[in-house]
Parts: sequence; structure tokens; C-alpha cells
Amino acid sequence: MSTPTPQRELLQRMFQAAIDAAQPAHCIPACLPPPPKGRLVVIGAGKASAAMAKAVEDNWPGPLSGLVVTRYGYSVPCERIEIVEAAHPVPDAAGLAAARRIRDTVAGLSADDTVLCLISGGGSALLALPLDGITLEDKQQIARDLLKCGATIGEINCVRRHLSAVKGGRLGAACHPAKVVTLLISDVPGDHPGDIASGPTVGDATTCEDALAIIRRYGIELPPHVHAILEHGSGESVKPDDPRLRGNETRIVAAPQLALEAAASVAREAGVTPYILGDSIEGEARDVGKVMAAIARQVQLRGQPFSAPCVLISGGETTVTVRGQGRGGRNVEFLLALGVALDGAAGIHALAGDTDGVDGQDEVAGAYLAPDSLARAWALGMRPKDSLDDNDGHGFFGALGDAVVTGPTLTNVNDFRAILVTVPAAT
Repeated sequence: MSTPTPQRELLQRMFQAAIDAAQPAHCIPACLPPPPKGRLVVIGAGKASAAMAKAVEDNWPGPLSGLVVTRYGYSVPCERIEIVEAAHPVPDAAGLAAARRIRDTVAGLSADDTVLCLISGGGSALLALPLDGITLEDKQQIARDLLKCGATIGEINCVRRHLSAVKGGRLGAACHPAKVVTLLISDVPGDHPGDIASGPTVGDATTCEDALAIIRRYGIELPPHVHAILEHGSGESVKPDDPRLRGNETRIVAAPQLALEAAASVAREAGVTPYILGDSIEGEARDVGKVMAAIARQVQLRGQPFSAPCVLISGGETTVTVRGQGRGGRNVEFLLALGVALDGAAGIHALAGDTDGVDGQDEVAGAYLAPDSLARAWALGMRPKDSLDDNDGHGFFGALGDAVVTGPTLTNVNDFRAILVTVPAAT
């Protein structure tokens, strides 16, 4: 592990502040609806859904019941709301069973009842109930292909909405005539409700043809029976003007911008000027890393567009087109590309991580990059560019002892990136 430094400590405190700002216990209570005449039924899906359910239980004045599904290891004990766990990012049988049970839970409600739906990132995989004629195995393979091809989260979720029996407004329609209040913790660029867990309770303006266009764009092979569902339009989602959704409410209770602002406050208190470059940055992780390296060097060499010392903060959701055999995730891919582009530039430190505590499929949130990271890698016999080509960010930073491990954070507002430029370059 690299020697602990004040720079690393500051970046880690900023990351933790971003995570803390999106904790359900802080953001759920003020957004609860008034008690209904009838029952309050709580449902939900996502990496933060169990913690959201706990916040509801702790602050709801009357009776309630319900069921939510979260990622394995993200459960929080609740007394009146049942918590079940399932797989992410590729769905499994537990997620399918949970989605079916959640749909059954809201069947037969009255207009006096309210459904409180707790949705956060990860809900697309966790709430996995395919349309009739599509198997779980079909969904699993399509999910793997979409995750590897470099598609954006918006594109991935468009396809998901048109192959699901609960996404794209279908779960909201199933609650009719009960009122649905959806509380969202956003993990998507732009905070569009339809892209958060693929919008199970909100109307969807995209079409089966849009989903097919995405499949063609990335050359994904669909089984013939799945392709036919999209081709013939039988997988069409519930549209925004559907009368079954009328009167429902959707509220975003936490989002990436809130987390970035919390991190910026920590930097400011430490005497370092923060600059938030954007909360919805997308693109190939390695390309974003190269661009951010160029910006950091411009700050250091030219004092443009900002003067050092400063910290450049950004969020969003990058993508990785997987071509290698390594262990990686989009944040360590970004960080490794950043390091290769900086080539050991003195005075520049960085941290990147996923606020849910899992970058890719490893139980690692992200990593830390120091000015000497590449030199230490070479000393260990590693070739940084080869590691990048092999999509092996976790292997690279793990060997250096610079992985950032948080454990389950019980929330998710997507990627966090911070680049600390401590001093101008020597002249």
C-alpha cells in the first residue's frame, strides 16, 4: 500500500461525504406522503431499498406492510417490511421470485390505499420478471451482452423496459386504482425517473423500435423469440398518458449533484477550492480519464481554467467496452487511464469510486491514484498500459494496495471522481 498522505486522506473524506449525503436516513423522512384512508403498502427495489425501507419504518406514524428486494449483502433489518436479497448486475431466480411477489402484493388494492415505492440504482437487475415467452436465462444473457458492449445506462434500460413484466410503468399500472408515491435515489445521468431501475412505476415514452435500434447498434444477438416480441411490438411499455398512472407522484430524494456538493464542502473546509465539472458525465471510462488528465495538466501548467491548489469533482456513469480478461469496473478503468495519461505528473492525486461500494462485480468501491503509482507498478513488473488493455483496473490497484473498500454503503448515486491538483508545475 502507498504511504498514507494528507492528499489521500482528503480524497477519502470527500468520497465518504458523498456517500453519507445520500443515506436514506437523511433524505427519506421529509418526503413521506400523508397517511392514506386505507392501507400503506411499501414495495421497492435497488441497492438502497432496504435502508430506505428502514427509514420509512422509523418515521411512519401508522401501520404499514410491504416487501422490497435489495442486492446480496445490502439487507437492513426491518420489523414490518420484508427484505429479500437477489443478484446484481446479472439477475437471478431470487430476483425473479421477488418481482413476482411484489407484483402480487399490489394486486387488488383500493383507491383508498397508497403504495409507497422505494426505488434506487440496481433495481433493474433486482426486479427481474420477464414478459411471457422470455426466460430468466434469456434475460441473463442479454444483461451480460449489454453490460459488455459499451451501451449507456439509458440504452440498456430502454431494452430492459421492453422485455419486462414490471418495468416501464407496468408495476405502477398494476397498483391501480391505489395511489402510487415513488421515492427515488437517482444513480443515472440526468436523474430521469424512467432510467432509475428502468422506471417500474413511471410511464415510458420509448418504444419497442427504439429498443431494437439499440440492439442493432451494438450487434447484440437476441434469441428469435425475444427478437419477435420487440419486432411485433408485444413488449410495448406503459405510456406516460396511461390513465392507470394518473394522480401518481414521483419524488427524487437524493441524486449525484447532492453527493458532489457534500464532497465539495469537505474540500472547501480543508482550504482547497473545489470545482464540480458535472454530475452526468458519460462516455468510455478510459476516454474520460484521458480528457480529465488533460484538464488537470492544464490547471497545473497554465493555471487554466482554474488555479492550483484545487480539486476537480465529477459524477455520472461511464461505460467500459470489455475486450480483455482482467478484473475491472468503470471507476478503476477511468483511474488507470488517467494515470497512464498523467505519466507520473508530480502533485496530482485522484480517487474514483462507485457510491454503492461496488465497482463492477468485485467487492471493491474504487481506487486511489498517486503520483508514484506508475513507478511502483513498474517496480512490481506490471505494465500499466497492458493492464488497461486487459480491463484489469482491480488487478492493477489491488497489487499496489490502493484499492478503496467501503463495504456495502446502502445507497447509490453513481460514480464519484476527484482529482486533486496540489501545486503548479515547477518552471
